[in-house]
Amino acid sequence: MKKCNLIILIIFALSLLVSANSLAERPNLMAGTAKINITPTTEPVHDSIFARCLILAVDGKRFAIVSVDLPSLSSEMLKRVCKERYGIDHLLICATHNHSAPFRFSRTNYSALYEERVLECVRRASANMFEATISAGRKSFPQLGFIRLIVRDDGHARESWFWDERHSYLNRERIPYGPVDDEVGVLKISDINGNPKVIVMNYACHPDVVCDNYEISADYPGAAVKRVEEAFDNKVNCLFVNGAAGNVGPLFTVPRRSGPDDPLKTDYTQMDKMGAILAHETVQAVKSIKEYSNKETSIKYMEDSLQFTGRFDKTLKYNVHIATMLINEEILIAFSPGEYFVELALDWKKKMQGEVPYSMFFGYTWVKGSSPGYVPDIKGAALGGYGADQGERLIEVGAGEKLMNRQYENYFRLTGLMRNEPGPSGFTRGPRWRVELVQ
Repeated sequence: MKKCNLIILIIFALSLLVSANSLAERPNLMAGTAKINITPTTEPVHDSIFARCLILAVDGKRFAIVSVDLPSLSSEMLKRVCKERYGIDHLLICATHNHSAPFRFSRTNYSALYEERVLECVRRASANMFEATISAGRKSFPQLGFIRLIVRDDGHARESWFWDERHSYLNRERIPYGPVDDEVGVLKISDINGNPKVIVMNYACHPDVVCDNYEISADYPGAAVKRVEEAFDNKVNCLFVNGAAGNVGPLFTVPRRSGPDDPLKTDYTQMDKMGAILAHETVQAVKSIKEYSNKETSIKYMEDSLQFTGRFDKTLKYNVHIATMLINEEILIAFSPGEYFVELALDWKKKMQGEVPYSMFFGYTWVKGSSPGYVPDIKGAALGGYGADQGERLIEVGAGEKLMNRQYENYFRLTGLMRNEPGPSGFTRGPRWRVELVQ
């Protein structure tokens, strides 16, 4: 009898040990997701626009990334209420920057509607949290966009919608002016059984295939996320996040209408075609991701801000808020408001190649404060064109490089390599360390 009891105790102890080890191996990441239709019902609609939310919770902190099919969206109210009601420590609103939202053709301000819908989206995501793992991938493929500021005979750039003897309206020949960012970056959030639940698609190109169509549309990002979700049997929520697309237009651009009464019919097939290509490449990138089973998740995050004046009007003041996130020491995300020229992100990504496997630039993203508008690189500011030297409210020259350098610097702060006091700190001289003075 005593021997039997001893065996039972040993089995019980072993079961506790196995359970403890299993708990230790379980991911410490919780995630939640939701999407909600934000389309106004009082306007003409071609396809609906949505808000999609991803919540990441780790080590007592909650991050909410919200993708909205809007040109832009900022709201201190949303930040405050999401914190109070749902414990969201950091709210990041990523506008896809579509050019077919009501602001192009309607006098009605729908800001209150969008805020209410986004708040509901965050509520739903926070109410359906699950244990999760996160991984990343990327894929390069032939470009879908082009540099829309084309250098002309006088050495300055003009927009692609201005044509001359050598350049057609909206680059109808689809000449791949560059360089552009030909890479789609992806994040995959899966449950602990390895089932994909959320896919974040990061691609840099203006969503204005059907600009001035006088109907609501999510443009090519809407077509792309719909196909990605369908590829996974509609069991995933796909968020599109734009990159540095300030001077990048789509090669699939179609003619504009002059007004709501223009008899010209907008060609949506090109929008769908571009979305289908991007979706295909995104799915391939997701399927190539190596799974990390039972991997403990770490998220390091910091916000920062830099101050600038205007380029032409020195009385203008810009306080640009940015954020930097490092996931599992291998996925780096730079969050920035405004429309950055693509050269800035390409240079930043090149610097990051030797530091992390995956670097993504989330443009058009509201962290706090207001947007700086267009942010050209120095050469782009010199060449000129829309967003480069046109307008009185442009930010000072060199602001883009300073902002991207700060993102680069903050990466090293997140890793702990950037010391906050004179080094070397924490160094103890030992027998294997010596200093030799050479005469």
